Amino acid sequence: MARKILITPSILSADFARLQEEVESVEPYADWLQVDVMDGHFVPNLSFGAPVLKSLKTKLPLDVHLMVENPAERIDEFLALKVRHITFHAEVVAGTKARKDLINRIHKGGASAGIALNPETPIDDIADVLADIDLLLVMSVQPGFGGQKFLPEVLSKVRQARKEYPKLMIQMDGGIDATTAKMCIEAGADNLVSGSFIFRSSDRTMAIASLRPS
Repeated sequence: MARKILITPSILSADFARLQEEVESVEPYADWLQVDVMDGHFVPNLSFGAPVLKSLKTKLPLDVHLMVENPAERIDEFLALKVRHITFHAEVVAGTKARKDLINRIHKGGASAGIALNPETPIDDIADVLADIDLLLVMSVQPGFGGQKFLPEVLSKVRQARKEYPKLMIQMDGGIDATTAKMCIEAGADNLVSGSFIFRSSDRTMAIASLRPS
């Protein structure tokens, strides 16, 4: 049975001055909506916080990607908003106990939990918790800025994860367009995050459709 492919627009590339309107333009065609939370430390950029999400109206499940140095300090504010999913980075949470504690907190708060890997971080670095997470996010660019070029070398991690954990949801984020989406799906990804490609398109319906398997 073929895997269902989820398309997750990232509002980092939306027009912040028209954010509600931007979300409504993709809502009928997307599956999830990603919110990139940046602290200016783990990555050199700043972005959304919980107050912005609180005012946003959408029927799409909210997928919070924490690109922050201390995700343990930020989880509760998003759990309070009943988000669907929260991902934190392996690079900032070291040790099995700390990672499992964070995953358990997210689960107890009613959300699914994920771990993100920067392009240079191998899957073996999170072998201790792969069985505990609901989603693995493989970054195909360096985190922090939209519009970067896709790094095809990370596809080997996707293949490895799909082989070892066939039921795990694997998300990819960074440089996803109609061409790279096919590469990601062939490698085993089933959740594609796309920002610039969708929000800079004159036809967002067609842009999202082009990311799905034909």
